[in-house]
Amino acid sequence: MSPDEIWLTDFGDPFPGEPAHHRPALIIGPSRLFPDNLPFAVVVPLTTTRRGLSLHIEIEPDASNGLDDVSYAQCEWLRSINRRRLVTRLGAADAATTREVSRVIRTLLGY
Repeated sequence: MSPDEIWLTDFGDPFPGEPAHHRPALIIGPSRLFPDNLPFAVVVPLTTTRRGLSLHIEIEPDASNGLDDVSYAQCEWLRSINRRRLVTRLGAADAATTREVSRVIRTLLGY
């Protein structure tokens, strides 16, 4: 598991409005500098619903990312999850996508 990978992720049962059940997520951490035995991953859930929000980054499906549909990284739902929630590696996002997600998250968090 490394930043930029896209995994099918089990988010479990949600509260209203939260990402739920099995859906793709973009891994954004921990950094490759952290030990592999850390039990968590920092992810941004993906959705196929276009909402037109500036916090959502569009990802076109292709062979390298493993997505079947146009998806949107929901940067406002950045979260840490237990690695056991990662079900299947689908692929990896391209460098431009990961840079844009990083930019939006830094803006969102005020970093």
